[in-house]
Amino acid sequence: SVLLEDCPASAPFFGFMGISAALVFSNLGAAYGTAKSAVGIASMGVMNHEAVMKNIMPVILAGVLGIYGLITAAILVQSIGTANKEGYSGFLGYAHLAAGLCCGLCSLASGLAIGIAGD
Repeated sequence: SVLLEDCPASAPFFGFMGISAALVFSNLGAAYGTAKSAVGIASMGVMNHEAVMKNIMPVILAGVLGIYGLITAAILVQSIGTANKEGYSGFLGYAHLAAGLCCGLCSLASGLAIGIAGD
């Protein structure tokens, strides 16, 4: 039970930065992976048009990365909303920042890898 007086005013800022990091970085990874994979599909359509449907999988995987960021952001927003009743501590703010950065940067790296593999 954390009292509201003990909660720093900057804690929600870090929580919402985690939410924005999850959304921004995961959608950047999804966009890069989709764009590079689409170039690979287009070149495959010119060279071997029968194998185009086999190469659609990287685009689907890259699109899922954006959904991961959206799910993480929804979970974090919900936990920030329920924490306002008991108090939002600095620990929760930094934990939500770390969770958002973890999801966002991992999705960005995955999108880069999907784009390289799909090209």
